[in-house]
Amino acid sequence: MAENSHVLYASEPALDIGEFRRVLVESGLGETRPVDDPARLRAMLTGADLVLTARLDIEGKPLIGVIRAMTDFSWVCYISELAVSRSAQGLGIGKGLMDEARRQLGPSVAISLISMPDAVGFYERIGMKRMADAFWFSRKS
Repeated sequence: MAENSHVLYASEPALDIGEFRRVLVESGLGETRPVDDPARLRAMLTGADLVLTARLDIEGKPLIGVIRAMTDFSWVCYISELAVSRSAQGLGIGKGLMDEARRQLGPSVAISLISMPDAVGFYERIGMKRMADAFWFSRKS
């Protein structure tokens, strides 16, 4: 993919589950998400308050990135996935998705997330502050 390809960023609450699954797998997040459970993927999408996509502005508008988030649109937004296909990583797509999230949420909404270890540098480069006090109950299934 050319670095100067035009990318369209949009809210896409009815994102196709197959496209969502493909980008999770292609991004590397497929190893940590239930990509072989379509019902759970559907629930993940329908339960999200905000689904943003990055698509190439070419025939077929292929999906190359997605953000899935929970928010009250007033105080805080938790980003549960920021996935960019490996072929598009390093081209500014992740930053573009985060910029679009910030634009849509507005300046009064804080954004939080839990980073995969190999993505920490990305979040630091785009100006997110690392927080030390996070807590977690693991899921049972």
